[in-house]
Amino acid sequence: MSPTPPRADMSDLAPTVQQEVARLAASPEVRSAFNWFRTQEPQLSHWQMEMARIAAPPFGESARGAWLAERFREVGLDDVRIDDVGNVFGTHPGFGRRYVALSAHIDTVFPANTPLNIRQQGSRLYGPGVSDNGAGVTAMLGIAALLRTVRVRHALPFVFIGNVGEEGEGDLRGMRHIFSTPRWKDSIAYSVVLDGAGADTIVAEALGSRRFEVIVRGPGGHSWSDFGAPNPIVILAKAIEMFTATPVPATPKTTFNIGVIRGGTSVNSIPESASMKVDIRSTSMAEMERLEQSMRLALNRAVEDETMAAEMRSSAQKRPSGVSCEVVVIGSRPAGELQPGARILQVVRAVDAQLSNAAQVQRASTDANIPLSLGQEAIAIGGGGSGGGAHTLQEWFDANGRELGLKRILLTLLTLAGVGE
Repeated sequence: MSPTPPRADMSDLAPTVQQEVARLAASPEVRSAFNWFRTQEPQLSHWQMEMARIAAPPFGESARGAWLAERFREVGLDDVRIDDVGNVFGTHPGFGRRYVALSAHIDTVFPANTPLNIRQQGSRLYGPGVSDNGAGVTAMLGIAALLRTVRVRHALPFVFIGNVGEEGEGDLRGMRHIFSTPRWKDSIAYSVVLDGAGADTIVAEALGSRRFEVIVRGPGGHSWSDFGAPNPIVILAKAIEMFTATPVPATPKTTFNIGVIRGGTSVNSIPESASMKVDIRSTSMAEMERLEQSMRLALNRAVEDETMAAEMRSSAQKRPSGVSCEVVVIGSRPAGELQPGARILQVVRAVDAQLSNAAQVQRASTDANIPLSLGQEAIAIGGGGSGGGAHTLQEWFDANGRELGLKRILLTLLTLAGVGE
């Protein structure tokens, strides 16, 4: 999750929601649950380290999924299963037909061969993935385990989901699959996504992104004897120069980045191919489409310019240019926005007020992008505690403050599900 600066404060909370949260927080069952959280940190840290020691690279989450399914069974969830793409499900019964979903992605950004040196020093855990998304998955397990221990009657049932494919080129494939399956698309009333640590944000706007790999191919050749042949690296350089001159608005915030360039075999070879990876982001689908069109136009212009220049350089040799270009979509995350009056946003803000927790509404790219883009009620929040160094080998998580995050998640779920007098 990569949040951007917060948007303006929302309108005042509905008094009925505030009253509902206050009544729930004062109930004996919830007070008992809060006390239970205080005793569970050793178990939570154990789960977090155990999971982080299981590699879960993009498209390689099966071992971690099997581990999570076993934990779901241990904490008493019903109907535990793993779907066709590797998402892990478990349910907790209620009295309604639709579900409140609590999800956390189980994949990491790290390749399969990454050393997983997971260790603990005091309240801190260290190692790849301990916070993103070890914190989210652990919080989800903590809530599931609590519901077996502390009996709270609620109307809507809960579905707990450990989903795959959130990071990088996973492109939200786990959540896409869930919300393309009629059973879940039509039966999930609210989605609460747990992503990373902390309790100070509410992601209610989906930051959209499109990612491309651009591949330019040419005849290649020797830098001396074939001088004049079109050079794919030069074509990319010209395309980048033109594309990066494209103006972008401050509102809605829109960005682009060229993050990877590859090509060539040696300093004295004209490369046969070269490629670059481009990332475009905005809260506006129209702005992303405009930038994509600008990128494609810049690329076509660069190909034309270099082809013409190569023909002039090589006119005596009559060399065919043989230039081709391919744009491959490697990621597409839809944009979306939760309406200010949505119940899920009213509830989580009332919970924060009840817990005296300061949290900002933000936009980010998370699993919540999928339900938000479909017009469904969804938010993404942290699993409590604090963390840093995400996506690096120096990643860390500090359990201080985890209890606040768990209280926040529990009160939000129970208020959304509906708890009777």
